[in-house]
Amino acid sequence: MPHTQHAPAKINLGLHVLRERPDGYHDVETVLHRIDWADTITATLADTLSMTCSDPSLPTDTDNLCLQAAYRLAAAFDVSAGATLHLDKDVPYGAGLGSGSSDAAATLRLLTELWGLDPSPERLHEIGASIGSDVPFFLQDAPAAYATGRGDSLSPLSTTEGAYRVPFPMLVVVPQVQVSTPWAYAQVSPNATNRPHLPRLVTSNDLAQWRSALTNDFETPVVAAEPAVATARAALQETDAAYVSLSGSGGAVYGLFKTIEAARAARADIRAPARRVHLVAPAE
Repeated sequence: MPHTQHAPAKINLGLHVLRERPDGYHDVETVLHRIDWADTITATLADTLSMTCSDPSLPTDTDNLCLQAAYRLAAAFDVSAGATLHLDKDVPYGAGLGSGSSDAAATLRLLTELWGLDPSPERLHEIGASIGSDVPFFLQDAPAAYATGRGDSLSPLSTTEGAYRVPFPMLVVVPQVQVSTPWAYAQVSPNATNRPHLPRLVTSNDLAQWRSALTNDFETPVVAAEPAVATARAALQETDAAYVSLSGSGGAVYGLFKTIEAARAARADIRAPARRVHLVAPAE
């Protein structure tokens, strides 16, 4: 009987590159927020580990984070069983939406169930962090989290009303370009001074404040270097979007709207063969 997991994408609400680390990574701070755009992964028991994918351009060997996750989980718990994985890929990759990390996290959850394992959340977090900095976020249940360190130190974001969710409808626009994360970091001058407090700024839901203070350090260099990203961003800014930002290191950009009608009208206006557009309904 196949087991199935969905692997949702994320956006970044603000992203500050604070400093270089001795290990070659960077300390960052950002708010990660799940959205309802997802891949689907299925797994069935098998004698060995193998993988297929709906997207023929993606590798299905250990270059794929799903298989990396499977092998690391098996090694950590001395699992002799295998599994056949299938990734139904819908979220664009290399776009700053975390889809590869989410796929890896979903694989860890899936195989934990399939193989009858019972790892502690801390152990699963440790395995996930060894695969990628965003993987731990997708292993936790909170819809949004304040991420620090390499992006893997997480504090679930909440308000007096409960877990935080963006209350605005959203359009995510993905041009046909992949941005190299190492390249993007090389374009940014780290800065840890005079940065706004992201959890407080985000949970204010004050779009005027977001426009003036909620920034992504990758946006300026990526927009300057990638005309397709600049065009997608400009297309959103020409709609009724109340806030527009790059997600992660790009090239996905997203816009927030005050009404679902405005978001739908914008979606109709900015659809183009050279980019994908996904509408995210507001949180109830």
